[in-house]
Amino acid sequence: MTGTPLPRTAVARHRPWPWPWPACRRCCGIAVDMGSARTRAWIAGKGVVVDVPTVAFPGTGAVYPVRRGTIVDAEGCGRMLERLLVHRLPRSTRPLVIVTTPALDGVAYRARARAAVEVLEPCGVLTVPSARGVAVAAGADLSRPLLVVDIGAQLTEAVLLSDGAVTDAHHAAVGTNDLDDPTSAEQLVEAVGTMLTGMLRQDRTSLTVDALHHGVLLAGGGALRPDITYHLTGRLHAPLRVVPAPHTAAVRGAAQLLRSAHVHPSACASVPSPGRPD
Repeated sequence: MTGTPLPRTAVARHRPWPWPWPACRRCCGIAVDMGSARTRAWIAGKGVVVDVPTVAFPGTGAVYPVRRGTIVDAEGCGRMLERLLVHRLPRSTRPLVIVTTPALDGVAYRARARAAVEVLEPCGVLTVPSARGVAVAAGADLSRPLLVVDIGAQLTEAVLLSDGAVTDAHHAAVGTNDLDDPTSAEQLVEAVGTMLTGMLRQDRTSLTVDALHHGVLLAGGGALRPDITYHLTGRLHAPLRVVPAPHTAAVRGAAQLLRSAHVHPSACASVPSPGRPD
């Protein structure tokens, strides 16, 4: 388990971008969430079109390019995205792509994610913390402090958002795939409690306390497990709100941000790529 407070000055804040989505057929948008167990993708005008296991097939059997929330094989991710998405895009389209990332992803994760989506020949690539995507999908009030707990298959995150930006985050390399006996759910919940306790102790402001007072937003596949939500409610002693369709919340929230991202200053300049041949 690791936990690192993030200085406000080091965090790139994600502010609301203007509307509407452009009508131009060349301005296709794609939101991608590459999880350790499943990959989900949304395409403008089509909705969530992909929700499949995160697996690539290099010709020597199946490989798993994302493990414990870390991209270990960017080339494998690229092959997977090419297989899943390229045939779904209109010809002569250079999509704007937004990719969800773990809160403690670091520069290496973003670089590998950008390398993976190069197969889509994007006009630009944006990244957004998964926790913010979850908050947007839930319609949460981002003007006040918010705690998001995302329990995935192999990674669990506890993230504090302030004005929509990540101000603190902890993660544990444990998830629903590790629930192999009746006591495992309690152990996972205890890991969440430990992370939140650490956030409270490190916080020199009232942000974490205020966020707990308003309640914890729960997402990820773990939010679909009654045993986890039951124990978590008792452990936190705080209101618990499960996001609708919690397993796809991150990609749906990223899609909402993407609908207006074409006017963002970096939208079409971050990853220049040649267009598809007609």
